[in-house]
Amino acid sequence: MSERPHIRVELMSNPVYLSGARELVSSVARRLGFDDLDCSKIALAVDEALCNVIRHGYNRKTDRPIWIALWPVDEDADGNPDGLRIVIEDEAKQVDPDKMKGRELADVRPGGLGVHIIREVMDEARYERREGDGMRLTLIKRAPKPADAPRIAPGARSTRSATPSRR
Repeated sequence: MSERPHIRVELMSNPVYLSGARELVSSVARRLGFDDLDCSKIALAVDEALCNVIRHGYNRKTDRPIWIALWPVDEDADGNPDGLRIVIEDEAKQVDPDKMKGRELADVRPGGLGVHIIREVMDEARYERREGDGMRLTLIKRAPKPADAPRIAPGARSTRSATPSRR
């Protein structure tokens, strides 16, 4: 994996930009071979993480920076990515990463499930303090192996075909 992200976007902490971030991440995941369900799950995890930064880190301020970086994870023998790595960084107040826990699922009430959703959806989710100020969340989703599950949703065309389709 390259040290430099393949894509790096800066957005302001305004909820109006959340849909664009979801679409970007979902589109990249799809191009890397994830099926529609996994693309939606990855986009949901990113949306939850961004909402947490906006709500809890920036106390709903809409003019603070958030950075999203994306890389393919490793590559198999054929040069195909083995997954997607997403790093979300901010300049929000720092918190102890060990205290980043979602509430108990038995505690039924609105809200408070973002961290739980992120950890359930992604294969890895690591919170850490940035040097100086802010937080960093590293998310990794591995692509399913052929024996695990289909990589392309039923009815969808593969974007990794060796020969282009002719219509």
